[in-house]
Amino acid sequence: MTSTVHTLTLASGNLDLTLDDQGDGRSFLLLHGGGGPQTVGPFADRLAEQRPARVVTPVHPGFGGTVRPDWCTDIGTLARVYEQLLGELGLSDVTVVGNSIGGWIAAEMALLGSDRIRGVVLVNAAGILVPGHPVADPHSLTPAELSALAFHDPAKFAVDPTALPPGAQAVMTANRAALAVYSGPHAMQDPTLRERLAKVSHPTLVVWGASDRVVDTEYGRAFAEAIPDARFTPIPRSGHLPQIETPAELLSAVWEFAAA
Repeated sequence: MTSTVHTLTLASGNLDLTLDDQGDGRSFLLLHGGGGPQTVGPFADRLAEQRPARVVTPVHPGFGGTVRPDWCTDIGTLARVYEQLLGELGLSDVTVVGNSIGGWIAAEMALLGSDRIRGVVLVNAAGILVPGHPVADPHSLTPAELSALAFHDPAKFAVDPTALPPGAQAVMTANRAALAVYSGPHAMQDPTLRERLAKVSHPTLVVWGASDRVVDTEYGRAFAEAIPDARFTPIPRSGHLPQIETPAELLSAVWEFAAA
């Protein structure tokens, strides 16, 4: 897998988009969450290797040490950026898979109605407002507190930022800053999204790590109920990042959906 920079020309200006593009076969667009591109990298490898597949994994501008233009400030913009990317790469029948805010982006992409998208998989997605089930605000939590909410087994997967090299710490800080911009004024929620999801026409699978306390299971069920004919699949003993904690189970769910 080799990272490349693809320049998109949009009405707002040019955007240098860093992405990994690997494999050949059924097409997937894999969208990472607030933890950055490293949270989906190993899963992208497995997705491409299990069966013939082409997996495109972009880095959201501002994450992973990349530059975010001043005009790139919201989830809707990212959705339009990635819809244009599909066209410029000549991709069709694409299954879009997004985790956390990547799932939020995927949901907004589904609302664009692109005929290049075959289906959408939302993995512990953020973005909707569910009374009584708030999204945990990552900016008000320490890394340890966030890990305790995000993983079924925090001791196994938590990372101590103070133990990382200075360069990695700087990237984590930049990731948090980018997430703060994209998450908007309502702390990881768009009050209009849940109602708008009734217009989604693409087949949709909502997959949820059942131990997640960043966005809990009832929040996930509400996400699925908002989308016509969406299917809800919980993954036991998994939290906010099933692609890290239970990758085999997530891989099976994604391929079963994509092949249907």
